Amino acid sequence: MRRLFSLFFTLLLLLPLSACKDERSLPQLNSIGNTSPAQPADSNPPPEAQKTIALVMKTLTNPFFIAMEQGARRAERQLGMRLLVKAAAQETSIEQQIQIVNELIEAKVDAIIIAPGDSDRLVPVLKKAADAGIKLVNLDNQLDPKTVQQMGLAPIPFVSVDNEQAAYAAVRWLRQGLPAGTPALLLEGIRSAENARQRSQGAVRALAEAPAMRLLASESAHWKIDEGYTLTQELLQRHPQAKLIYAANDMMALGAIRYLQEQGRRDVKVGGFDAIAEAQTALRQGWLHVTVDQQATEQGFQGMMLADRLLRGETVPDVTLINAELVTAQTLR
Repeated sequence: MRRLFSLFFTLLLLLPLSACKDERSLPQLNSIGNTSPAQPADSNPPPEAQKTIALVMKTLTNPFFIAMEQGARRAERQLGMRLLVKAAAQETSIEQQIQIVNELIEAKVDAIIIAPGDSDRLVPVLKKAADAGIKLVNLDNQLDPKTVQQMGLAPIPFVSVDNEQAAYAAVRWLRQGLPAGTPALLLEGIRSAENARQRSQGAVRALAEAPAMRLLASESAHWKIDEGYTLTQELLQRHPQAKLIYAANDMMALGAIRYLQEQGRRDVKVGGFDAIAEAQTALRQGWLHVTVDQQATEQGFQGMMLADRLLRGETVPDVTLINAELVTAQTLR
């Protein structure tokens, strides 16, 4: 009996120890009943969806806009964004640009960077894009601020150069060494485009402050090489005494040069704007005398960077001006 009592007492002492051992060895169960340790709900958040930015340009027939796309592509790689590039057939294809923006609204892109062919007519469709929550950036040709305000849009960040000052500097350089009373011609861009207006203003200012210059005619060739050729032919037939032609872009200047080459006229000094590769060749050959490098690649790059900042909710400047530089045969050496 004494031995049974002793055994019973020993078992009573061992039971708590056994219970503690079993409790420590049990797996910890979480609230949904699986046997793995519970994890914080946000320890592995899903990756953020890649943003889509669309670059809408006037055309790809002008090398200036090809360079702009190259700058945007560089930013695309750096930012990890998805870039869509759209362009109208010609710089005068305003309705096509409007349609492109409508399609991008339907596609629900995150941002649109646009170099508009017209400073007023693109504003209503861009208001529609903004109302859909799409961020906007304006390149090259500025949308008219008054029209933007009238449409109830907030100021749209703008990236470009000081077009008026750049054209003024180009014509001021072009007129050097010309005798008193030298007659001049001006080939304008699309008159409803703000950058065309600014370049014309700068050119006229440079001619007006020089008593040696006389502006005989100022007409639009709509940024096009073929119209630059035709308009130069018409103007020189009316004003054969002209010795200076300033074109508001290189494409029109190249059209003017083509006509001068056909006529064998090296007595006319020609200036342009954009510093595209063909214009640089004409500079080396002596047919073109000055152009303006407005750094198209940098404009495309900066437009993408601004769009990225807007998508992050950051405040960006209303205007970002890129440095413009005169390009001559001397600077190319």
